[in-house]
Amino acid sequence: MESLKNESNDIIPKDTCKLAYIIHFLLGAGNLLPWNALITAIDYFGYLYPDKHVEKVFSVAYMGSSLLTLICMIKWSSFSRLVGFQVRMNVGFTMFVASLMVSPTLDWVSWHEKSMSAFYIVVASVVVCGLADGLVGGSLIGSAGKLPKEYMQAVFAGTASSGILVSLLRIITKASLPHDPQGLKKSAHLYFLVSTVILLLCMVCCTLLYKLPVMEHHYKLQQNNGSASQTKLWDVARTIQWPALGIFVIYTVTLSIFPGFLAENIKSKLLKDWYPIVLITIYNIADFGGKCFTAVYVLRSVAKATWGCLGRLLLYPLFSACLHGPKWVRNEVFVVFLTVVLGFTNGYLTSVIMILAPKSVPPSEAEMAAVVMALFLCLGLVSGSVLGWFWII
Repeated sequence: MESLKNESNDIIPKDTCKLAYIIHFLLGAGNLLPWNALITAIDYFGYLYPDKHVEKVFSVAYMGSSLLTLICMIKWSSFSRLVGFQVRMNVGFTMFVASLMVSPTLDWVSWHEKSMSAFYIVVASVVVCGLADGLVGGSLIGSAGKLPKEYMQAVFAGTASSGILVSLLRIITKASLPHDPQGLKKSAHLYFLVSTVILLLCMVCCTLLYKLPVMEHHYKLQQNNGSASQTKLWDVARTIQWPALGIFVIYTVTLSIFPGFLAENIKSKLLKDWYPIVLITIYNIADFGGKCFTAVYVLRSVAKATWGCLGRLLLYPLFSACLHGPKWVRNEVFVVFLTVVLGFTNGYLTSVIMILAPKSVPPSEAEMAAVVMALFLCLGLVSGSVLGWFWII
């Protein structure tokens, strides 16, 4: 059949070639691409700024500014009605591109070698990148929350795919050039340029999205359902308090371990400086697998999903044992196993929680619920980023 009918006899156009799904997937990838770009180039930034704990500094700067943007979007909810989805997304992607090119530009003008003030300029660019993340992520998740569940699944599968793409690209560029300072710089510059091209592609996809017949149909349905209700933020948050708690715990645990702990605290005599890159790649693959698994099976119980999120707290003593435990757990095999568990549970539970939460409120409140979930997700990211510093105490 070329179309289906809903209960009110409205014709629902077919998503031809799954273009709407694919574009949501690509936009999800673009949303997290800059963050993955920053944390995957740990050898590059480690060479530029030794002893600066770059991963942990970047995490706090990025997540903190992203949280600020989400709070502003919720406080001034009329912003989403005054500024369209396409404008918000393209402004955010433009900020992403500009901030991602700061570090290579400083290298090209040799500023990195002149003064450590360049480090603070890079951190400032990370803050701008975080502001863009809040704008793009809040807009994208809020929009997907009002759509059928497959689009939310596409967004989060896309976020995970960006991690794999960036990790593989980093491995290729690192392996393709000599392991000296100049080779490291050239490979990282190529890496950032390719990432920028992908972000520009996301801008094109964003422009095309609401020109698709299926998306025009959903947009008209939202308009016919009337504007969002005036329900207060905390009323919506109270309704979805358990999934909100779950998403908070998920990212508190994840960000306190990944990437800082895996990049700085875990060492391997066998893999040496390749070890953190390999672990980050394994995590991203496992995360992608978890988020894609929701296309096959979605847990229906919010309570069970929340208990699963709380169960991830057991990862703390297990990863701690990799540092201070007996010799048989302080090896590459056990660390890889735990990294797979960390990634897969992060991906699956995130996708499940983010699918269920907006569907547990009336349609007029779905966007607000999705943005509230994004807020608690970001709170978890900030909490995890701060807790990550305790590994070095």
